[in-house]
Amino acid sequence: MQEGDERTLLVAAPERDLLGVIANNLDKNRELNIGEMPFEVTDISLLAPDVGEPGTRGVLETGTGVLVRVPPERCKEYGIETDGENPTFWKPKHTLEPLKTQLENNLDKKHSQFCPADLPGPSDRPGDLFDKYELIKTFALPVTVTQGVEMTYIMSKWRFGYEVQDDHHRRHLNLALDTGIGERNTLGFGFVNIDEESVIPAGEAALEGVENRGAAR
Repeated sequence: MQEGDERTLLVAAPERDLLGVIANNLDKNRELNIGEMPFEVTDISLLAPDVGEPGTRGVLETGTGVLVRVPPERCKEYGIETDGENPTFWKPKHTLEPLKTQLENNLDKKHSQFCPADLPGPSDRPGDLFDKYELIKTFALPVTVTQGVEMTYIMSKWRFGYEVQDDHHRRHLNLALDTGIGERNTLGFGFVNIDEESVIPAGEAALEGVENRGAAR
């Protein structure tokens, strides 16, 4: 980066009031420092990403690495080597099943924290959160977890395909957009965005399905 470069900063949170406070502060004070890099805020806009109505198809792409760790008791269940005390970083050799479980369980916790208690969470409805899992890459990343303490995390980047099944599924996917997926979201991990070019609205998705079935006859 050089002086004069322009960048877009995205701030995601499940609490709209918090986003409002941040926006108001930046509107009053246009100086923003990230580490030792000073920036001037030239424009502020509100985004309200939505995966779409039931029947909509699309792809969520991870903007940052996803951190998934499998707890020791789950490691034994999946035949993953474990020391019996510490969670194990997910790797492709562990297969998708433990990854799916941990992503869903993690989103369950966020759902209970930010959504009304009478609404079903991700694990309360049948079917997977995503219907396609395309692994882009895995990588090791040194992370300063607290001052003076650095650990190496095994991360992964993904493209997750989805078809919105109902209003509850829509809420779960939109929650993932607000909170991120996997662990350590406060460190910036697990940020996801909608790939706008991949989105097929509900009506068009249904029509495409009819056309495909007709072509197969």
